[in-house]
Amino acid sequence: MVLAIHSDTSYLSESKARSRAGGHFSMSTNTEFPANNGAVFTIAQIIKAVILSAAEAEIGAMFVNAREAVPMRKTLEEMGHPQPKTPLQTDNTSAHQVVTNNVQPKRTKSMDKNFHWLRDRAAQNQFRYYWRPGPTNLGDYHTKHHPGKYHQNMRGEFLSAPRVLEDLRRRQQLAKIAVKTAQGIVNMIPAIPHVTQLGAAAAAA
Repeated sequence: MVLAIHSDTSYLSESKARSRAGGHFSMSTNTEFPANNGAVFTIAQIIKAVILSAAEAEIGAMFVNAREAVPMRKTLEEMGHPQPKTPLQTDNTSAHQVVTNNVQPKRTKSMDKNFHWLRDRAAQNQFRYYWRPGPTNLGDYHTKHHPGKYHQNMRGEFLSAPRVLEDLRRRQQLAKIAVKTAQGIVNMIPAIPHVTQLGAAAAAA
């Protein structure tokens, strides 16, 4: 069970020239591109600082998401689930190049702390940053104001379908019935004469 994160942002989409960070956290497998397994935590947060570019906004969102993931990693490890480098997905190539130390920006003083923090955590083997196209990034859903049709289309990515919930409830009821039946059988065994006699003979032998 590996924690996986999708990080995204909407640049200058809030009042007073603010940007919004979004994050989708799920439990998946240790693969190059972890599959979505349902959200266990979601972030939709306004970045307080006024960001100078879309790339810096993406780095800010990655910082917000990674910061939240650090205690989650520790909790999972203490529960007996060792964590490899937590995969964190972004859809901005510039931000990806910066945090993976392939590009050294010159005019991002306001964001130096954030991307140096991200690089430092990657050097400690806590995170693995990777890029994939925007449509695959589930963090996008929490960063923008979408029309109703979009919410309907995306509902299946974040909420269990009604038929799935019904199947889970049915399985739960069947499991409870099976447990009660087994307990009833166990309670009836001492009352069966030949079983009691066999048990006594076995004890005497």
